[in-house]
Formats: sequence, structure tokens, C-alpha cells
Amino acid sequence: MKPTDPTGGATTLEKRVASLDDAIRAMAQTRDFGKTTKLRRVLEALRRTLREPGGAAAVQERAQAVEEAGLFQGTDWASPQILVPALVGPGLRSGDADTVVMEATSELRMLAVARGDFAHPAISAEDASKFLAQVLAMNLELLFTPPTEAERVQQGRTAQLIRDLFRHLADQIGYDSVLDKLVEEIWRILRQRPIQVDQVQSLITRIAIYRGDPNVDLGQASGQGIDRLISSLFGTTEACREDPGIDVFRSRLEAMDTGALQYEATGFARAMHDTGLVSPYHAELLRFLLDQSDYLVGEALGLSDTGRNCLLRFSDLVHQLIEEAVHPQTAQCVYGLALLLDRGILHEPPLVPALWRQLALKLSPASRERLTTVFGDQVEPKARLTAGVLSVLGQPLGIGQGDNPTCQSARALSMWAYNDPDYLLQVVVWAARDDEVTMHFEGQPISSKESEGGVASTLPMDLDPVSLLVVPHLDRIYAEMGRRCADRPGDPHRWVNPEFHGWWAARGFRINVDVETGNLVDLDDFLRQFHASYHPSYNGGQPLIHPQPAGVAVTDSAARYVGWHAITILRVAPDPQDVMRVYFFNPNNDSGQDWGDGVVVSTAGNGERFGEASLPFDQFASRLYIFHLDPLEHGEPDKVPAEDIARIIGYLERSWGADRLPAGKLQASPGP
Repeated sequence: MKPTDPTGGATTLEKRVASLDDAIRAMAQTRDFGKTTKLRRVLEALRRTLREPGGAAAVQERAQAVEEAGLFQGTDWASPQILVPALVGPGLRSGDADTVVMEATSELRMLAVARGDFAHPAISAEDASKFLAQVLAMNLELLFTPPTEAERVQQGRTAQLIRDLFRHLADQIGYDSVLDKLVEEIWRILRQRPIQVDQVQSLITRIAIYRGDPNVDLGQASGQGIDRLISSLFGTTEACREDPGIDVFRSRLEAMDTGALQYEATGFARAMHDTGLVSPYHAELLRFLLDQSDYLVGEALGLSDTGRNCLLRFSDLVHQLIEEAVHPQTAQCVYGLALLLDRGILHEPPLVPALWRQLALKLSPASRERLTTVFGDQVEPKARLTAGVLSVLGQPLGIGQGDNPTCQSARALSMWAYNDPDYLLQVVVWAARDDEVTMHFEGQPISSKESEGGVASTLPMDLDPVSLLVVPHLDRIYAEMGRRCADRPGDPHRWVNPEFHGWWAARGFRINVDVETGNLVDLDDFLRQFHASYHPSYNGGQPLIHPQPAGVAVTDSAARYVGWHAITILRVAPDPQDVMRVYFFNPNNDSGQDWGDGVVVSTAGNGERFGEASLPFDQFASRLYIFHLDPLEHGEPDKVPAEDIARIIGYLERSWGADRLPAGKLQASPGP
């Protein structure tokens, strides 16, 4: 039975829709400069309509009329082809009523396009459908769970509006594509092998719960690869196939002979190296195998010959590390331990005594409290930190900065773990034991305890255990180094980067931006020097020996400037298609980004190793604004063809360089 308005025969929805039509008509009839005066009425009419049963469908039917009337004019929503699925959820949860209405209306416009009801000039039906599938996949809880108490308090009736919207979207495009897209997204993230996989594990757990809930209808969704993901955490081998719980699993292990244990060990190792995820059962198996044989420990870790050699040579240390750090609650560090052993770094003389020191480390009360606040008290804080050390040393390119402006500090941690692991372990000791890190700048000590605030305005919380303790200290030191260069001409990174990161950061420095004005300068020389320093065809075929800090101008999918960002150049080499690429480390948690104008950062499929991002050399050069070079190695800058320089400058003109020089000034100088 339809809800009726007590004052007339029309339903409440019909009255809301009539008001909405009037508001849309009024905005459409108003000239562009006056449309803002009609905006409030349209937003209010949309909000009231969306709150009614059937309101989402009504707005979907009017999506084209709403857009053509000018609702999205002057906003990012006006260009649906550049919208990012990951930002939809935060927009809907923002608490701002107008943002929620705009976001909801935009999704319903996408649905109208996907269904073929609106032939949009900027986005195809297929792309709109993919966009919505990604949005739904990233916000599964909005499909299957009621609003929490916190949501009800903070969002009021809007919390239910959002859920009604998502159910309407899913009903229209089907659950099959949602799960497929979600699984595809999970695999894309896992191919980058991040250290922090809590969010991925949470998604997999929710999928497993929804699939087993008879009240949740996932349609005929196949979710290609979904079974591999679920089994990697909850049912990796025969002994834990039905997810029996740790105690039952342990009792089953105790009843197994050597052959059965080897079967379990190889099954877990295969799943771990396949996905980059570690099951809590895997951690329990590894602890059990300590009393069996190192051969089985090696099987459970899936070690190479190098790793097995390290395990046998340093058996006492590895056993103690497992005893201390590996628990079902810290299972992910098993992958870090396996990769640490396979790197062979235990053969570096300082590493073994440094890890013994780590095992004996006494944490300060502040460090213990910080680790407990973020990770809970199920595992001792020292064990949690040791687990973090194993992950960082095994996965130097898996370190992320979280939702914090601390890319410089995350890059330094990654670079030390990659290139100077014993120094990293020393910094961890200073931070965790002494609550102070001291570094030197041009011979003068800088204490993190005595320095003023850093780049981050609040203490980061969404980091791995090592970063959680160390980054606040590094952030303050980095900022203090910058302050000591404040009165020097040019960019402070010229002096800060080598002092902050290490002696291997080359002392030569190039920047293509005038610090005072923000304008582009010396482009031709900048690009030729970059080729001469890094491109094998112009640097004598010399591979990069040490990772080098660099700065890029990040752009969005419309090629608009977003901000400066710290990355590490790792190597330059031809990919499997013989395209010369720059392989780099990006500390921002997810390196696969669309930087616009066809510049799409790749993380797999183009010769990348786990954790690397890459771009063709010319596309990378078009976003580069700072790099370091050895001033004594000159290369052959004059041999770089002028057309190569011109092509890179073309990318610049169409992106972040567009407003940094007068039109027509971004030109390559005459070349050979």
C-alpha cells in the first residue's frame, strides 16, 4: 500500500518528485551566472526525494535533466570521466548533507548512463558500469549491514538514505560484477605486496561471511579468484579446511607424521607466496615445527636455496625470532621473515648481532603504550615490534605512509631497509628504547626530542609497528633540516636529501621549478641531464647502484596538478616489450594511479618486481621535478634527440606545467 499524504491523494513520493521537477525546471531556465541562486532549492528537493522509498529510482529517471540544468556545474562531478571510485565512500560518510546529496545524485547519473538511459558525452555505459561496480565493491558493508549506532547518531536519517541508494545500485547492475570487481581490486593491491594488509583481510573476511549468510543474496556471482583468497586465510590446507580454530588445528598437527606435516608446510608456503597473505594457522604451524626439524621450517617458509642457507647457518637466531614474533595475531610477519631470509642479508656482518639486540630490547613505557593503543594487547608490544621489523626487512618496498603527509620519512625507512638494514635497526632501537632519534646535518646533531613539530600535525596511527614508532621522530628531524636551510637560495632538498637519507644519495641536484615563482625553468637542460644520468643509452649503460631520492609532481586523472611527492628511483631498464621504463618506489600505499593524459602508473605486467611502480621513461620524466645525480659522471646529454625532449615537454604542457610558463614558452632547444 502506498504511503499517502494526509492532506491529499498524492503519495509523499509523488509530491517530492513534483517539487523536484519544479526545482530542476527553475534551474534549467536560469542563466549560468545565476544558477547558484537555485542550487539550494534543487539540493533540498533531491534530499527529500532520496529519503522516500522509490526515491533513488525517481532521481535516476531525472539524472540527465538534473545534469543539463547545471547541478554539477563548476565541480569535479561535472566531469564523470575523472571521478575516483575510492572517494565515493568518504564523500557519502562526510557528514555534510550537500556533499551526500551531490554524491548520491552523481551515482544515480552513472547508473542512468550504465543502463543506457542517458548517452553521456564524456563517459560510456561500459565505463559507468565499471565505476559503479568498483564503488559497490569498496563499500560492501553499505549493502549488507544496517547503520551502526555511531552512524545513526552522526548521520541521522542520511545513514539509511545511503544504504537505500546502494541497494538500488546493486539491484540495477547486479551483484556478479560487484564481487568480480572487488576480487580484481584485492588482487591488484596484493600484487604490490604491502606490509599492511588489514583492510584486504577485512574485505576477504566480509566476503566469506556474506557468502555463508543465507539472508544475503549475492546472485550468481562467480567472484573469480575469490576462493583462493578466502582459503589463503581460513582454509589453506586439509587440516584447517573448515576453519576449525587454532586449538583444534594444533591438536591435528600433533597427530601427524612427518609426511603429513610436510604436506601442510608446502600447502601454506604455496598459498603465502601466491597471495602475499598469511593465515593465522600458518603462524601456529611454524611455531609447532620449531620442535620438529629445520627442513620442515624451511618448507613452511617456502625458502629458496639462499633462504635455506641462511636458516641453517643462523638457526638459533631464526628460531628465536619465530618464538618471539610469530603468533596467530601477527601471522603476516611470516611472509616478511621468508623474504628476509631469501634476501640473504643475514650474511651481512652487522645484521645478526643487531637482530639479537632487537630480541633483547627493552621498550620505553611510551613505546609500549603507543603499540598497545594501535594494535591492542593480545600480543606483547615488543613481540609486535619485532614482527614489524621482520616485515620491514623482508618487504622494504611494502612500507606505506598511511593517510599522513610523511612521504619523506616513509621513503627513508624503505631506503634503509632496502640498502642499509643495520642502520634501520639502529634507528628502531633509538626510537623504541630512548624515545629519541639523533641524526646529523652538516656535522651538527639534530635531536627529534628537541626539534619543533614536523610535517604531520598529529601523530600517525595507521602505520606498521616500525613506522608507528620511528616516523614521528624522522618527521621532526626532516622538518628541522628544512628549517636550517630556510635562508638558502633554491630548494632545501638539495642539502636535506643526502643528509637525511644517507651518503649514497648523490650530491648533484637538479630541479626544474623556480622556488620563488613556481615557474618551470631550464627544462631542456634538466631533461637532458636526467637522460644522461639514468637512461642506459646516454649514461654508458651504467645500471643504478643505489636507490636515489626524487620528487614528482603528482597529477589527477585529468592531468591537473595535485602536489609534490617524494619517491625513490630504483632502476631503469627495458620492460618485456622492450620499452625503457623507470621503476620506482612510491610510499603512498597504492602505486597504481592514473596521472592523466595517458600516464597510468603500472604495478604489474611490465616487468615490475613486488612493490615497484613503473612508467615509460618519457612519461616518468614528464612528472619529475627533482632528481639527484653524480656530478662527476657526465653521461652524454647532447646525444638525446630533440624529438624525445619535445615529446616529454608535450606531456608537461598538457598537465602540471600548463600554468607555470606563458603559452608557447615550453619549448625544447635545438638538438642534434
